[in-house]
Amino acid sequence: MKTEMVSSERNPRLERDREELAAIIERSTGTDGHHATALPALSFFRAGRLGTQTCAMYEPGLVLVAQGAKQVLLGGEIYRYDQANYLVTSIDLPVSSQVVQATPQAPYLCAMLSFDARRVSELLAETDLPAASAVAGRAMSVSPITADLLDAVLRLVRLLDAPRDLPVLAPLIEREVMYRLLVGEQGPRLRHLAHVGSRSHQVSDAIGWLKAHFRQPLRIDELAGAVNMSTSSLHHHFRAITAMSPLQYQKQLRLQEARRLLLSERCDVAAVAHRVGYESASQFSREYRRLHGAPPLRDVEQLRRSAGGSAPV
Repeated sequence: MKTEMVSSERNPRLERDREELAAIIERSTGTDGHHATALPALSFFRAGRLGTQTCAMYEPGLVLVAQGAKQVLLGGEIYRYDQANYLVTSIDLPVSSQVVQATPQAPYLCAMLSFDARRVSELLAETDLPAASAVAGRAMSVSPITADLLDAVLRLVRLLDAPRDLPVLAPLIEREVMYRLLVGEQGPRLRHLAHVGSRSHQVSDAIGWLKAHFRQPLRIDELAGAVNMSTSSLHHHFRAITAMSPLQYQKQLRLQEARRLLLSERCDVAAVAHRVGYESASQFSREYRRLHGAPPLRDVEQLRRSAGGSAPV
């Protein structure tokens, strides 16, 4: 099992900005869980205790921690992000995540800013940054927080207290955050996603296809044709970027949707299994337990008892 974690040197400016960001997030949330903001691309998350491992879908975006720490399991790799390290995800990835540093007195606090390939492409067209490399890396990575990146995120968060300025200034600062990422350690990964025709872009298209058709039996040749790749190339690059095969990805989509249905609609287990594409309820229950750690009904009961403990960032 590979663990990706990096560290940054202590920096007084970073410490001051991080403390201010933590204070704003704490003031804006107050309770555990995920909290939307007036800026659609920006959200906060708070957890006042250590969490259990929870399945979630990480969408393209930046996660910047103001206090505490969390870790994500993608395939056999662990990504830990904390006050010194930010996380970037460049395509939709089904993962298991867990808050690993939090107390009621010092809760886990983070800000997430989502983005998409189109916005990255638009910004790249205005710069002279080098083209994407031929080799696509994993679509998730951790890097040390820089003073410039944290400063830009903090200024964006401050705008929540200035609603008159938000519509005008927020798009400009969002672009600055994106620029800081593009010129930093994560730049090659984001440039590869934004380049139409790149392997990352094709895998992203394949993921979009899987999300639209996950209830149907997977025919890999049909998927490969839909994204203009050979079956062998699709398998190789899909695993290189997502740490799983297309079939494993589809299974994650099915089982996460099943959990959502069981929680929100209180459906019968057999009915849910059929709705997400399983012909066998017993196979569904086995695979559900393998992913979520408990049979469907017991898992849902545990989640309801600990409501608010799971969130995507």
